[in-house]
Amino acid sequence: MKTIDELLADGVSGKRVFVRADLNVPLADGTITDDGRIRAVLPTVKALADAGAKVVVASHLGRPKGAPDPAFSLLPAAERLGELLGAPVAFAEDTVGPAAHDAVDGLQPGQVAVIENLRFNPGETSKDDTERGEFADRLAALADVYVGDGFGAVHRKHASVFDLPARLPHYAGHLIATEVGVLKQLTDDVKRPYAVVLGGAKVSDKLGVIDHLLEKADRILIGGGMAYTFLKAQGHEVGISLLQEDQIPAVKEYMKRAEERGVEFVLPVDVLVSPDFPDLKTKAPANPTTVAATAIPADQEGLDIGPETRTLYASKLADAATVFWNGPMGVFEHPDYAEGTKAVAQALVDSDGFTVVGGGDSAAAVRTLGFDEKAFGHISTGGGASLEYLEGKTLPGLAALED
Repeated sequence: MKTIDELLADGVSGKRVFVRADLNVPLADGTITDDGRIRAVLPTVKALADAGAKVVVASHLGRPKGAPDPAFSLLPAAERLGELLGAPVAFAEDTVGPAAHDAVDGLQPGQVAVIENLRFNPGETSKDDTERGEFADRLAALADVYVGDGFGAVHRKHASVFDLPARLPHYAGHLIATEVGVLKQLTDDVKRPYAVVLGGAKVSDKLGVIDHLLEKADRILIGGGMAYTFLKAQGHEVGISLLQEDQIPAVKEYMKRAEERGVEFVLPVDVLVSPDFPDLKTKAPANPTTVAATAIPADQEGLDIGPETRTLYASKLADAATVFWNGPMGVFEHPDYAEGTKAVAQALVDSDGFTVVGGGDSAAAVRTLGFDEKAFGHISTGGGASLEYLEGKTLPGLAALED
């Protein structure tokens, strides 16, 4: 795929450049709680503006139902982008209507505009090729060139991700070029030992990547809510912990394959349990109990890996030359259940290997827990996209950028 470096070399002064970013930031009462995705696209936007382009930034935010919804407005993201750029950013209150055209027409070389949430238009996410194509046609009228830089959305066959690049000269932005380069290091010519840490709530979300990584990884460490399905598959009591009983046959098959292939499968040896899920708003003390992972009481819920597991996992990561981590080890949003996730993050910081935090909740946890992002080899902006890439799937947004 062509990259933004080639576009800049050809010259973009005065051209309208459509940047499909990922500004899907978390909001609390209209306030951004994590601006990592905005900062991630900043190098591309700034490079284009500095080169004299008229930059049109577009993104989705949340899951509005194909119609305007103030709760999902991109205005806060546009304002934050302006703060980070140190320059005013125009904001259009529609996607392809009069406001969008007025905002773009009003741009001078080097200026930036953000158009409203793309998902306010049903054509963005439509499964009908014609409807999606019609929306892409209207978006194309706003620009001369397309730059794809919303890595968090490249696994979606959406109008601005898949259909629009076909209608304009297209290039990959700095972020997408970096993300793809990193993911290739996790799939091609991997430096070993290669350790993978998988957490999060649902084992079903990770089965595809486990299936693929059984062919590549040396160790797979399991935590988070998904660990209890693995423990149940081994015949252990998991109490009222999160459990996907229908996934137990698949989990048993993967553990059997791992043993046959010599892949080390590492499960928690102790966990923090409580009869009640913690209050994440008040963060009132939860007073958890630590028990063996094989002896969870029937009326208790596992909510984090325990101290012995933290030490075990740190030892399994200490000599790894490559580490990929996706998914927290527990309910990290509450301080009483954050230590497991913190321990994994610290193990990556202490590692001399190439460490990748695979986006989503893992990236949010790293920032929430106060870690320096520069201490990791790479923090991905796209959890779902990263996982699908590692599953070996073709991602529509990347395929659309290929020549």
